[in-house]
Amino acid sequence: MTDRPSDRMPGRSPFEPSFEQLPETLPIFPLSGVLLLPGGKLPLNVFEPRYLAMVFDSLAGHRMIGMVQPLQPGGFAGDGLPTGDGSSPKVHRVGCAGRITSFSETEDGRLLLALSGVCRFEIGRELDPAQGGYRRVSSLFAPYRADLDHADELVSLDRERLMAALAAFFRNRNLSTDWDAVKQAADRNLVTSLSMVLPFGPVEKQALLEASDTTARAKLLVAFLEMGAFGQPPETTPQRAN
Repeated sequence: MTDRPSDRMPGRSPFEPSFEQLPETLPIFPLSGVLLLPGGKLPLNVFEPRYLAMVFDSLAGHRMIGMVQPLQPGGFAGDGLPTGDGSSPKVHRVGCAGRITSFSETEDGRLLLALSGVCRFEIGRELDPAQGGYRRVSSLFAPYRADLDHADELVSLDRERLMAALAAFFRNRNLSTDWDAVKQAADRNLVTSLSMVLPFGPVEKQALLEASDTTARAKLLVAFLEMGAFGQPPETTPQRAN
């Protein structure tokens, strides 16, 4: 049985899954320093054979990929330092599932994806690798069911403090942005976008992901900006697209 348009919440895309449609098994894409949040948009450049296989398998099914961070940043592809026993690098327990909303092929064999953040999840356990070689986990979405209502979330944001901290942070790092777009963005969209794109380290990114809601995330974001605005730019782990 499919949902009728009237069954869906106002403001939600007709292509967004309901809670009941979220998959029990997710392929995971470990990538250090990369953050996807519900309602956010993440571009990906995919070229490794195992991740190409993951994308094609996802497109043939639920079109969802779980973005996670490795516990130990680094590794050949940014997917974590290898373990001494030869097992896969350990990843954080909490990630965010994204839905492939667009993709294009390049002449040199890459896929350019756009992932739309849907809902955070906890990893129940890691499953055997898929035939294509990518990692899979059992996904527990219940603790983050409220993420599906992100479009209707009420956000408490000290916008004046955020803008002052953001301006100081950018000056300290000699960065620039489209300030008109920043000022016009809605509170939730602004917090989500800044959390994803600002050059924070993996630890800060994971803390932003695991914040209880957007209001809590906004407070963390301001704190990280204020700490970064008046200190030395933190060392960030070099990222490598996969």
